Amino acid sequence: MTDRSYNVIPTETGVPIKAWTKGVTIEPEAEQQLRNVAAMPFVYKWVAAMPDVHWGIGATVGSVIPTKEAIIPAAVGVDIGCGMIAVQTTMTAGQLPDNLKSVRTAIEQAVPHGRTDNGGKNDRGAWKDIPSHHAAAWEQLKPRYDAVQSNHPKLGRGNDLNHLGTLGTGNHFIEVCLDTNNGVWFMLHSGSRGVGNRIGSYFIELAKKDMRKWMINLPDQNLAYLPEGTDHFHHYVQAVQWAQDFAMTNRQLMMENLVRALKQSGELPVFETTQTVVNCHHNYVSVEQHYGEQVFVTRKGAVRAGKDDMGIIPGSMGARSYIVRGLGNDESFHSCSHGAGRAMSRAEAKRRFTVADHEQATAGIECRKDADVIDETPAAYKPIDAVMQAQKDLVEIVHTLRQVVCVKG
Repeated sequence: MTDRSYNVIPTETGVPIKAWTKGVTIEPEAEQQLRNVAAMPFVYKWVAAMPDVHWGIGATVGSVIPTKEAIIPAAVGVDIGCGMIAVQTTMTAGQLPDNLKSVRTAIEQAVPHGRTDNGGKNDRGAWKDIPSHHAAAWEQLKPRYDAVQSNHPKLGRGNDLNHLGTLGTGNHFIEVCLDTNNGVWFMLHSGSRGVGNRIGSYFIELAKKDMRKWMINLPDQNLAYLPEGTDHFHHYVQAVQWAQDFAMTNRQLMMENLVRALKQSGELPVFETTQTVVNCHHNYVSVEQHYGEQVFVTRKGAVRAGKDDMGIIPGSMGARSYIVRGLGNDESFHSCSHGAGRAMSRAEAKRRFTVADHEQATAGIECRKDADVIDETPAAYKPIDAVMQAQKDLVEIVHTLRQVVCVKG
């Protein structure tokens, strides 16, 4: 018998849990969440846990949940389509200015980020004047958005077009990175912004109401599900697919805008982007074939890693990141981690670390070094080296990147 590359988390009811967590920690709360998901009657074969697994709302972050005839909206979450994009450039490290503050400033001016005014009309994280190419991209998205709203008008009340091409807050970021050959890359992390949050929150509540109406008992109310064949299921699939496309477009527009801004900044030499572009979700649901059957695969903080699929696994803002190629591991449902994974909560990080700790951890990186980003300090995350070692049968590393500039939302 060969050694398994994963651990098996014991369950009393439901399907097994296969966890690629050898050499990394997993907190008891996350294990219990995985057991709760595994007990749901429509989970297909088993739940797969990635090495960055940690506690989340409803479903565990870093989990892959294949289902038949039902979807759990809270497992997809409220940042629908959140993911990564990376592009390689023709520049090398020696062509970057010695002081990278001006590069960071140019990025911050090109891409709205953060959140002010409680998300109101003066929010610095949203567009005031919509760029024409954003409006053109929105026209491609709008007909399906209108169709979603026709069934659920509340979903149209809030930010949408003005968030297209914006970064957001929390762990969303834009980085300038160097590969092992000193090549320069641009990379960013964001999702479907306010409109995706609205869609996710709305259907999570609809699912909970349906569970109460049908008197279905759940191990966790956040595991409320939508059964296939119902109107709510059909409308959710329609809305979530749209939000995932919004997120993909959002990342593309931000990348185009920051490349254009850096070319025009006068801070960098003439450069081009190469054909190496990776744009992948890590919070989403899709229809896929596994073990001969068509199933819904929800990746809550996980990247598709089918044979030769390209993906991005970022470390924390002071560690390495990876461009990877999927190995098509069937047992993981063709998946890998979406990052290093939090080692502690945001509140715990703010209690445990100081600005001085953060400055030391991000020495040599042009980034914010203030109290408001302590929850994103590198030590709040699992060691990326251990995470990569635990999933060596899921992906192969194509490029290793290290950050030199980081813009946080």
